[in-house]
Amino acid sequence: MKKVVFALMVAALFLGCRTKKDAAQQNTNTDGWISLFDGKTLDGWKASETPGTFTVKDGMIVVHGKRSHLFYVGPVHNHNFKNFEFKADVMTTPGSNSGIYFHTEYQQDGWPKKGYESQINNSHSDWKRTSGLYDVVNIKDAPAKDNEWFTQHIIVQGKHIIVQTNGKTIVDYTEPENVVRKDWPGRKLSSGTFALQGHDPKSIVYYKNIMVKPLP
Repeated sequence: MKKVVFALMVAALFLGCRTKKDAAQQNTNTDGWISLFDGKTLDGWKASETPGTFTVKDGMIVVHGKRSHLFYVGPVHNHNFKNFEFKADVMTTPGSNSGIYFHTEYQQDGWPKKGYESQINNSHSDWKRTSGLYDVVNIKDAPAKDNEWFTQHIIVQGKHIIVQTNGKTIVDYTEPENVVRKDWPGRKLSSGTFALQGHDPKSIVYYKNIMVKPLP
């Protein structure tokens, strides 16, 4: 009887491993892109200070509420990326502000201190527009429009950062060696996860098709 129970336990463990492996394979495209958002839940993501700012509706992450940041904490690369390509489809509403952080880490309160922020802002009162690297390479003219989906593409390889909107390169930046940031000491390339920003209660921003392609 004990042998039968043991055999069943081994079989269940094997099946569980296969299920997780199959699920991971289903989320990986043949060209190396891996989905970070299942379109139905916030599984694999963790929100800071005001979790209610982030909800899921019709395959989208809806960002609307008090300041909060949604960090990817899932299993892909143990949520620690160094060289990568990141893509997301984004839509802003008029007067909205958001951002995509990379090389960051979970932080319960405040604006993330670690990593870069790729700005998402087409018409907010803050003049620093979409695709800028916030307070490092600021962009004055928005490369996208409110109420229209656009694709945000971030590429990091070594010290080189490229940010594209709808396939057009907006930022091409190489971080200097031993760079010192007076206002944002942690705004440096290292490694880390991604985070979506909930900026303020008046901002409404939508994200979908969130994917990463790890690079060597």
